[in-house]
Amino acid sequence: MNTIDEHINKDQFEIEKAKAEGNTKAVAHFEGELASLKEYKEHHPDDSHDPTPLEVYCDANPDADECRLYED
Repeated sequence: MNTIDEHINKDQFEIEKAKAEGNTKAVAHFEGELASLKEYKEHHPDDSHDPTPLEVYCDANPDADECRLYED
């Protein structure tokens, strides 16, 4: 996917598909991912790229060890 909006739309489609199949684990997974993407989009309204999972994680957890930036 090229944009965050495409990713959000795909997750919404996958949620409906999983609900129709009765796959509650997939529904939970995609609902969690969708919530994270919407939160990321809210924090970065001018950025339309599809963020990586690490970008989404670091946006929600900026103090995590994985998200620290070091200067030489």
